[in-house]
Formats: sequence, structure tokens, C-alpha cells
Amino acid sequence: MGFAFSRPAAAAALPAPLPTLTIRNLTITPLELKLVERLESHPHPHSHKPNGLVKTKSHATSRRGSHEHDTSPEPSTESQQEEGERSWRARHDITGVAIKPFSECHTPVYKPDPTHHEKLRLTFEDTSTGHRYSAEIPGPARRSIVLKAHPKGSEDETKEFTAIYLPQHAYLALFSSAHLESWMSTLDPSLPLSALSIPGTHNSPTCHVALPSVRCQAVPVLDQLNNGVRFLDVRVSSPAFTPPPDTTNTSPNPSAIPELALVHSAFPISLTGTKQLSALLATLYAFLAAHPTETLLLSLKREGTGRGTDQHLSQILQHHYIAPNAARWYTSPQIPTLAEARGRIVLVRRFLLAPSVPAEQGGIDGSVWPDNVADGTCGSGTIRIQDYYGVGSSAEIQRKVRFAQEGLERAAQGVGARTAREVPEGGPQIPLFINFLSASNFFNASCWPDRIAVKINPSMIEYMCMGHGSPRDGSGLDIGDAATGIVVTDWVGNHGDWDLIRCIVGWNARLQLQQ
Repeated sequence: MGFAFSRPAAAAALPAPLPTLTIRNLTITPLELKLVERLESHPHPHSHKPNGLVKTKSHATSRRGSHEHDTSPEPSTESQQEEGERSWRARHDITGVAIKPFSECHTPVYKPDPTHHEKLRLTFEDTSTGHRYSAEIPGPARRSIVLKAHPKGSEDETKEFTAIYLPQHAYLALFSSAHLESWMSTLDPSLPLSALSIPGTHNSPTCHVALPSVRCQAVPVLDQLNNGVRFLDVRVSSPAFTPPPDTTNTSPNPSAIPELALVHSAFPISLTGTKQLSALLATLYAFLAAHPTETLLLSLKREGTGRGTDQHLSQILQHHYIAPNAARWYTSPQIPTLAEARGRIVLVRRFLLAPSVPAEQGGIDGSVWPDNVADGTCGSGTIRIQDYYGVGSSAEIQRKVRFAQEGLERAAQGVGARTAREVPEGGPQIPLFINFLSASNFFNASCWPDRIAVKINPSMIEYMCMGHGSPRDGSGLDIGDAATGIVVTDWVGNHGDWDLIRCIVGWNARLQLQQ
């Protein structure tokens, strides 16, 4: 560990040393950093091809030390050609930089120098199998980096990892790569949903052309599901409703099913035509049929200008939407295990029930939802909520960030009793921790959903990479004992950026420590 590795300084004027790299291993795999290569963007005099790379070996022992170069042509790869004319300036084999699962390591490796457009290629070894994995930082875009596997003469299946590099902090976080369309498939089915780290979206279907203060999402719901979102926040406008005299043993007439328009507050979610709950449910049913290991939590709330009441909405849902598709729904008021919920929609109810709808079929009760709170509990006690949305100015966004981080800490503490097996029969359940990152102010354009998300989402990525589950976050937890709960986001997937979702899903790796 007695070395440093960085770009040589000019003899005339030595710049201040760059920060050294910190690496956090948020996987269950013990990793060791074995090789560091530095890539600079200047044309190399020994290049034999327009995009050829030259690898140079270096015996650098300090940032200011001398270098002996052994140059030899290195064949170009497709990814290297995309980088343009660059050359590997130095290579250093490393020992002693071991990073245990859910631990952090301060390395002596200097971060890439942004003023010289440098990159580092880091190669890690899985000490349990000998397989190696490499990543170049910074990546080609502001998105997570997929590590490339280099098996060492073994046909065993290699693992998959992604990395998020935070250049402003010289920090690299490594996650187990989940197949986001089916990430629940690897989890213990006996776990209650409240023990999981679940990404969600706020006003989930609001990706259409609409008023700027109404639109909260960049991509449609199906794209959200395929990229790991499992909690959907949906608002509907309900018409008045009089149930038929006898709804037992009869199938509802499809043409007579009352439509429930999707809204955000008093406004339709699209200016190009009304969007209906029935079409959204068809998307959810199709996704679950294709991915039976998954479950979706659907939070439904009545808003809009319809003349129906909460009671009307509960009857419409029960008679016309849930009962005809009973096998596709979980409507018990108890938080289910993953086994009970797989392949089904779990109803989270933010409306009151009509007397004719039994509470046992009314879903998880969130009907008494505290308004605009930094920390609150719904009337049933089944849900713990951070839903502070009253950000009046951009200067208040940091306050919202703090509330969101505190919500993550509460979720980590609340899931200390990790699994359903540890909760005595009839004892208190672990509540659903629902943590909204969203906020908005209709009258202030700087506080519309997209303007707030562009500040909050990167802050939460940084926190989940660097701070969550660490003793320094004030929770006193061991790093491997942290869940995030349900984290409800705005504007994820914009320009293909799913890093925030990957961070949330990635924290489920700590559950595998107990399997």
C-alpha cells in the first residue's frame, strides 16, 4: 500500500496532488483491486493505427517519482476506438487493496485528472473464485458502468457488477448488477415486502404532454417496470356510482364499467386525450404475466374533479376491477411476504371504504395519510411516511434532501428485525417505509417536479453510494444492516439514466448475507 499512482507533473510547475480514490463494495463478494492502468487522451508518438492504443508499463512509486516506460502496441477494441486517439501511459499491479463485502477502502490511487481527460481502468479480483472484472472511470456517460468480466481459465459463471463513479468525491461504489426487469427473482420469498429496498415513482403515469407542474415522469410506466420500479403512485378521478342490486355471481358488463381517469391533482395527466386506469392495469397485468417472480405495489388515491366519493371509488374498484381479476390482486390489509405477493398487484389504499366493501379486502390501509410531513404514520400504523412536498423555493430543496436522508435512516433502523421469521406470530409488523423524493410548487417554475428532481436525485445517489448504512450516517447500524424502504422518485430514466433505481435495488444485496 506504500505507493501512489497518478499522472506525472510537469517539471516546471507541480500542481497540487489530486485526491486519492475511495472504493465502497456494496456487494456480498470479497473483492481485491489488482491492477490500475491510466489512460490519457493525447496522441501517442508510437501509435501505429489512427485509433491504436499503446500500453506502457510504469514503475511509479509516487506522484512526483520518475517513470520507466516499456511501450508496446496494444490492439484496439471497439470501446477503445470510441474513445478516440488515446494511450495507456502507465500500468501498475497492486496487492493489499482488499475490499470486504459492505465495506469501504481508501486507496492510494489518485483519481483521474479531469484537466487532462484521463481515465483509469481498474481491475478487481473476486477472491473466492479468481475471476477478474474491470471498469474504466469516468464512464462514457453520466450513468452506471458495467464491469467487464475476465474469467481466469474457468467455465464457472461469472458475476455481474456495476459501478457508480462520483468524480467530485473521488469515490467509486460497486453494486451487484441486478437484472432490473426481474430483480426480485433472487430474493428469499419468505421476506416481507417491508424488508426490501423498493424503487417507486411519484404520479407514475404522468409522462405525457401536460402542464409542466403536472408532468412528473420522463418515461412510460412499462419502461419504469422494465428498469426496476415496483411501487406505483397513481391518482384517479372517480364518477359517482350506484352499484347494481346484486353483484354476486355475475360478471360485469365491460361496456358498463365506469372509467377512472388518471389525474394529477385537478388536472388530467395528458393534454392529448384522457388516460384511463383500465389501460394502465392492462400494462401491469401483462408485465406480471411475463415476470411472475415480481410484485407491484399500487398506491391509489382519489383526486380530480369527478363527482364520486372515496366510497364510490372503493365500490367501483371492488366490483369492476378487482373482483373480475381476483387472482391478480393482493387486497389483504396485512403486509405480504414476497411469496404471497409474487405475480400480483398489492393494493395500497389511500381512500376510505364503503360499508359494503370489507376491510379484509380493502388492501393495505393508507386512508388517513398525513399531509406534507417529514415523518408521519398513517392511521392504521402500517405505513411510515416522509412526504414533505411543500418546497416553496429552490433554496428549500436542501431541506427536502435532509428529510429524505432521514427517511432512509429510519427505514434502515426499522428493518433491523430482518425477516418475517424473526417477527413473532401476531406481533407487530415491520411497517412499509415510504419515502417521497418528490416536491413541487405550482406557482414557482424553479420548483416544478423536473427542476427539483435534477437537484434531489443526484444528492440521493451520492448518499446511497457513500453514506447509507454506514455508521457515520448517525444510525449506528452496521453497513450490512441497511434497507432503503420504498423510495418514490420523479424523473428517473431521463436520457437512459437509471442510476438512482440501481442504487435502491442494489441495497437488497445485504439480504443475501442472511440466506
